[in-house]
Amino acid sequence: MNWEVNFKNPLLYALILVQMHLYTGLFITAHDAMHSTVSSNPKLNKLIGQICTALYACFPFSSLYTKHHEHHQYVHTEKDPDYSEGNFFIWYLNFIKQYLTWWQVVLMALIFNLLKIWVPELNLFLFWVLPSLLSTIQLFYFGTWLPHHGEHANKHQSSSQRKNHILAFLTCYFFGYHFEHHDSPGTPWWRLWELKNS
Repeated sequence: MNWEVNFKNPLLYALILVQMHLYTGLFITAHDAMHSTVSSNPKLNKLIGQICTALYACFPFSSLYTKHHEHHQYVHTEKDPDYSEGNFFIWYLNFIKQYLTWWQVVLMALIFNLLKIWVPELNLFLFWVLPSLLSTIQLFYFGTWLPHHGEHANKHQSSSQRKNHILAFLTCYFFGYHFEHHDSPGTPWWRLWELKNS
């Protein structure tokens, strides 16, 4: 976080993308905790989920847990908190509004200003704020928008990206295999590729 920023250095952009991918992984771990696949110990599973959601964006795990299970139960309906009408940007804004609260924004602003005591502001923005924001787009695009927009002729109202395990991992930790996730929500992210047949 004290690295000297040089916008001409291509490593800067690679590091931002790596940070984005790691933030996405943090949320995917929390997501797996929502499905009780991080640990067989329920208390440890919940603790890990809460740590991950807190580190991701000061989210309360219990609230995300409830909404995520509503998504699985009422997928692609008015009761689905992840579903929205409209184009990508309208859906994304509705998605963010569904989950982000004013007190989270205030808490993250306080953390940002506290960290400025030790970390240059530009570094905080480039390696914390920007990757976390990009991560929300990555998660939304590959984990919600692509699999759920449009009409689907299956019970899970979701599509699935073509079989390419490297691309599936890089885009969203295999959650592009989204029909497979809805069909087997108890399968952790690192085994979703095993369910992909075509």
